[in-house]
Amino acid sequence: MSREEDHVEEQEEHEEIKNGKKIDRPGRQFYIPSQIVDEFGEKGRDHLNKPFRAQFLLALTAGSFMTFGAVFSILLAVGVETKGIYHLLSGLGFAAGYSMVFISGAVLFTEINVLLPSYLFNKQGLMSRNIYKFWLSSYIGNILGAFMVAVLIYMSGSLSSTFNTELSMYLDHKMKFLDHGWKGWFQILISGVLANWLIGMAAFLTTAARDITGKILGTMLPVILFVAGNFQHSAANMGYFSMGFLLSDQYTWYEYILLNLLPASIGNLIGGGILVSLLFSYAYKEDIQTTLGRNNGSKNK
Repeated sequence: MSREEDHVEEQEEHEEIKNGKKIDRPGRQFYIPSQIVDEFGEKGRDHLNKPFRAQFLLALTAGSFMTFGAVFSILLAVGVETKGIYHLLSGLGFAAGYSMVFISGAVLFTEINVLLPSYLFNKQGLMSRNIYKFWLSSYIGNILGAFMVAVLIYMSGSLSSTFNTELSMYLDHKMKFLDHGWKGWFQILISGVLANWLIGMAAFLTTAARDITGKILGTMLPVILFVAGNFQHSAANMGYFSMGFLLSDQYTWYEYILLNLLPASIGNLIGGGILVSLLFSYAYKEDIQTTLGRNNGSKNK
């Protein structure tokens, strides 16, 4: 169904004949769930069909927004003693990074864990494209983008010593699982499932909204929740760890990558791909009006 057809159908839904008069009702200010899943698939296809240079540049951009979000989350919470307000401000800060990603169309590894399965679920021949190259390039691009911005911020000398102290507390909070050995590794994985379940819902709510205000509010609520819960989101942690690598010697690069980002990324794949994308795709399968992989299947092989 085209955007024009959807708009006409929606207008018709809100017109009634009563006492011989036509009553016009305002259209919905959001997409219904089946339309959201359909939109996920459209976005996934669009990302996949971009030239590699565009994919990689957008991945670098998304990673850079993660570092800005991490820095903002720390700056807003510096000196705040009340835990509830501390978590709220920290979450609001990071929501700025995610809002920039969602609205700009940047390629974030954890977001495409939601978009691509939605596309593939409605596509004939799931192995007809090499999606793994795209997944890997987005992951590497996010890391590089996050680190490049961290380097620029470090070189600018803009941050005070209080920022470094607060950053150390954040890093300890993120890396507390190291004390639990292999159990901690699997705890991070489960925490990663929860984190991208929430970020998947942030993408869900953001896609549902039709104006900038709604998109920002839809992003904020799940982001505040995952930040407050210390759920391990690999893309968010790339921002924190990039700053930590430059400003702190508490942890090594391989501890950041192998003992946090790796299990968190696996959990993020499960949380976004299964608990959001495939769950809603299956639940609304009969309602989804899409031509993904049917009329366009030949051109995507």
